[in-house]
Amino acid sequence: MAKLLSYPLSALYYPVFGSILLLFDGLQRITYLFGYQAHKICVDILNFLLLRGLNLIGTRFVFDMPFALEKNQSYIIVANHQSTYDIPPLIWYFRKVHPKFVGKKELGKGIPSISFNLRNGGSVLIDRKNPKQALEKIKAFGERLAATHRSAVIFPEGTRSRNHEPRPFRYAGLMQLVEVMPNAKLLGVTINHSWKISRHGSFPLGIGTKMVLKVHSPIAIPKEGIADTLRQLEEQIKASVLP
Repeated sequence: MAKLLSYPLSALYYPVFGSILLLFDGLQRITYLFGYQAHKICVDILNFLLLRGLNLIGTRFVFDMPFALEKNQSYIIVANHQSTYDIPPLIWYFRKVHPKFVGKKELGKGIPSISFNLRNGGSVLIDRKNPKQALEKIKAFGERLAATHRSAVIFPEGTRSRNHEPRPFRYAGLMQLVEVMPNAKLLGVTINHSWKISRHGSFPLGIGTKMVLKVHSPIAIPKEGIADTLRQLEEQIKASVLP
């Protein structure tokens, strides 16, 4: 019954989703002319509306963060990655700390709103087939964030898990960020159930998903033993993954 209902709801969702992206592709280009803050507000509203669009298919969001984030503090937000639907809640709920993403270069072209923001909003796009160049770009990216007290978002799995089983973390990019952002704090986030939205593929979408983002306590970057700290962070994130 649920899958049968998912067809008309998905047919309703996609035109709304596409309209939001097309509208804000133009709005971003206008607000970008007025500087960083104007563009950021536009992107925040875009992602708020993308969440409301997902409400049309019964998606609910729970943001579990039992503490306040510090002002003028950079964070390295480290999360598992289950689907493309992980991105809007991360942007919206962490908007006060200016989250910027490490993404693959293929996302920089052809996607209304999303490509423009990735190219112009402070994120970095890397070529995963060229690790040396990717690390150089991540280094420059981290240095910019450290200077401006903004935050990085990185998915160390490298790609979506597509189900509840997380992939092994790859540490090279994360280690590069830690090296150039020594005053940042590590912020682990466990994302649960976003994979269920795409459980049937792109059409129909899964309905009635309760997506939970659990934010773990911030960790100061140690001067020594960073590899052990990152392994413990990986274990902490994965220990909270739900089936």
